[in-house]
Amino acid sequence: MNAERSKEYGIALLRISLGVMFIAHSVVLKHFTFTLPGTAGYFESIGLPGFLVYVVFGMEAVGGILLVLGVRTREVAAALIPVLAGTLWVHAGNGWVFSNAGGGWEYPLYLIVLSGAQVLVGNGALALSQRPAR
Repeated sequence: MNAERSKEYGIALLRISLGVMFIAHSVVLKHFTFTLPGTAGYFESIGLPGFLVYVVFGMEAVGGILLVLGVRTREVAAALIPVLAGTLWVHAGNGWVFSNAGGGWEYPLYLIVLSGAQVLVGNGALALSQRPAR
């Protein structure tokens, strides 16, 4: 495999794993584990409007699917950064390690960095919308 092909598969690995993470956090965590009404209650307990959970859930679920499929990758990754910034805000006071009570802030920050990198590198291989990287 040549260097260019390897790079394209590396970018695809980043895109797909980031998409799966968003799907897991929306569908598995917010919908099935905590339930959307339960998550709305948590949002309200930290001063956010409860309805916002449905916006976040939709963005994470649809955005995750679009990332996995490689559709409008740069735009989707950029649109999800504000969601991650909100998550960073929620976890900022909990310390460095995400295994701390309430989860730490390093994981949301890491996901912001990964999403920013995805914005910069684009689709990679195996994407439905193939546009060359610029």
